[in-house]
Amino acid sequence: MTDLPGLMISAPSSGTGKTTVMLGLLRALKEDGLTVQPFKSGPDYIDPAFHRAACGRASFNLDTWAMDQRLLSAVTRQAGGADIVVAEGSMGLYDGVATQGRTGFGSSAETAKWLGLPVVLVVDVGGQAQSAAATALGFRAYDPDLPFAGVILNRVASPRHERLTRLGMERAGIPVLGSLPRRGDLTLPERHLGLIQAVEHPDLEAAIAGYATFLRDNVDLEAIKAAAKGHAANLSSGTLPSLPAQRIALAQDAAFSFTYPHLLQGWRDAGAEVLPFSPLADQAPAPDADLVWLPGGYPELHAGTLAAASTFRAGMLKHAETRPIHGECGGYMALGEALIDKQGTRHQMLGLLGLVTSYEKRKFHLGYRQAALEAPLPGFAPGTRLRGHEFHYSTILDQPDAPLAQVADADGNPVPETGSHRGHVSGTFFHLISEETK
Repeated sequence: MTDLPGLMISAPSSGTGKTTVMLGLLRALKEDGLTVQPFKSGPDYIDPAFHRAACGRASFNLDTWAMDQRLLSAVTRQAGGADIVVAEGSMGLYDGVATQGRTGFGSSAETAKWLGLPVVLVVDVGGQAQSAAATALGFRAYDPDLPFAGVILNRVASPRHERLTRLGMERAGIPVLGSLPRRGDLTLPERHLGLIQAVEHPDLEAAIAGYATFLRDNVDLEAIKAAAKGHAANLSSGTLPSLPAQRIALAQDAAFSFTYPHLLQGWRDAGAEVLPFSPLADQAPAPDADLVWLPGGYPELHAGTLAAASTFRAGMLKHAETRPIHGECGGYMALGEALIDKQGTRHQMLGLLGLVTSYEKRKFHLGYRQAALEAPLPGFAPGTRLRGHEFHYSTILDQPDAPLAQVADADGNPVPETGSHRGHVSGTFFHLISEETK
């Protein structure tokens, strides 16, 4: 991959409409005959599934805090065979870790600079007109080395509002690539972790087709294509994470779906056989699997169904007698003794670990995690240092088993959610992204 053109879709903050723009642009470019490679900047496991639905190509996370240069190179090479890259930012353009005198570590701006992608800034101009240009100008000037393509104005109230806002951008020398009228029907459904999952959307195909039409009517697609640039940085070396086992039974349904695409691709590239099964459909993992992996998701929304899934339970208990099981976040909770939902109802979980968690007593846990393993995790020996991300609202009521790791936040401050292990079973609240390398 050399100098593959592309763009970064970002915004001054969350909630400004960049995902709608991203999905509409992916579909419109595909309709124009281009093979589009989507990426997501930062630790998000929901948006990539929407990206794939929009353009038909797997989307991968690029995380400049959690991934070293070799892993970034390996993930970036997944764009091979594409005509154009479109990456979606997370939070605000410059938001990232601020530690050891460095700000914006892991930000969308850093990802854009890694790939040389010009930024398209989606600016919510509601409640302002010419003043929006000052915001855009500040974002362009904050890092003069960041390539900047222009802005898309979002939630424009009227032709007069658009004219005034464009005049401000013209004065500031900011190219306007599009102007999106305010429309309440163009928002994706959300819940407390952000967007609902792609598999849960009542009519995702119609929604994405509508976004693409909306973009075509209000955005200069040819100008956006012309603005696309990029470069291939240090892509000669690096591999995706290797397999933790040869035959991996992977829980996949509406309760367990948060798996980073680069991990799955790495497992498959290394020759692993991934065997999906659905706990919600009361399916047991493949009896000849070497490893069972329970990803994160929304077990709290399906706790009653999981508690009653007798075939799933029996298969998991049998597997745990001789072979490893690992759970992340929601998967970790399902491995525990009990889960208390937001109504205060206690649901019996698998009991393979002693963990008891509650959504009745909500506590927000968010951020990058550094972990030094004190016990084995499938694919990693004790002492291995890992990087990941934690995002949930549950509270630990009991965690009697031995800690799996020493865990800290991005600044090195210890966090109490250490994960735990018992016999062949382990779990963590953080979602694994990569292994630290020296």
